[in-house]
Amino acid sequence: MASRHTNIRAVILDAATLGSDIDFSPLQKITDTLEIHDNTSSDPNSDEVISRLQHANVAITNKVVLDARALEALPNLKLICVMATGTNNIDLETAQRLNIEVRNITAYGTASVAQHTFMLMLALANRLPLYQDELRRGRWQSSEHFCLLNHTTMQLAGRHLVLVGQGELGKRVSMLARAMDMTVSFAARPGNESSDHRPPLDALLADADLVSLHCPLTDATRHLINARRLRYIKPGCILINCARGGLIDELAALAALRDGRLGGLGVDVLPQEPPRDGHPLLQALEEPLLNLIVTPHNAWISPEARQTIIDKTAANIQLGW
Repeated sequence: MASRHTNIRAVILDAATLGSDIDFSPLQKITDTLEIHDNTSSDPNSDEVISRLQHANVAITNKVVLDARALEALPNLKLICVMATGTNNIDLETAQRLNIEVRNITAYGTASVAQHTFMLMLALANRLPLYQDELRRGRWQSSEHFCLLNHTTMQLAGRHLVLVGQGELGKRVSMLARAMDMTVSFAARPGNESSDHRPPLDALLADADLVSLHCPLTDATRHLINARRLRYIKPGCILINCARGGLIDELAALAALRDGRLGGLGVDVLPQEPPRDGHPLLQALEEPLLNLIVTPHNAWISPEARQTIIDKTAANIQLGW
């Protein structure tokens, strides 16, 4: 059992982002008080963040924004635990100035995201969206033959997978790919090609049967897959993005899918989430003859991954106290 630290007053601001089936006891065991809120407004005109953290010395958040205004109004706050890898919702400069430690978590969903990535690869390689559309239209039911052969599938064995990102996720996806007898190449870090021993992405695209992105969104990776690269990508290549919205120019990718340059497109992330104003990829899901899959940023959501978030957050509190 984890040892109990004293005088820890913790508040979770957006527990609902982890689902309703999570066990919070690892946090309860190491805190004096644990206040749990399903959701908290990040509206800059709202004081909900400040009021809920007024007496807390540990703030636990997933996506709730802690900006300079909020941090400066919370003199008791000593530690912020982010229940995710990204810390872009925290004003890190202000936190450092106020001696508030910020801790995030990594590698909590490696198996879950890798599995989802490979699910997209398998589904697109087997043209699942196209054949499901055929069934909805009654094409099999009215076929003269016992099966449909209207869309040529891609056997993954012997195919070339190019991965951008050689961290925990990239390595796990490469392991799964090699188990399927695929050839795997890692591209050089975008923006650092001159000092990287790995080949640049541009040198790999012409031979890539599948490309999967597992890198952060930076100035060097924004629209990494753009209209220029899509012009000379191997015809029929399958493109997967389970990393960050913005890595792909979605409009250019959709155009390439429609004209057949891309053989399949699978994304789990969009630039704006949730996409309250819609998105061209969501509209395109209704089009026939598009080998397209969009999932709602749920590659990470296995129960095991979500529970690991709580376990690692408890460990971060212990380390930071």
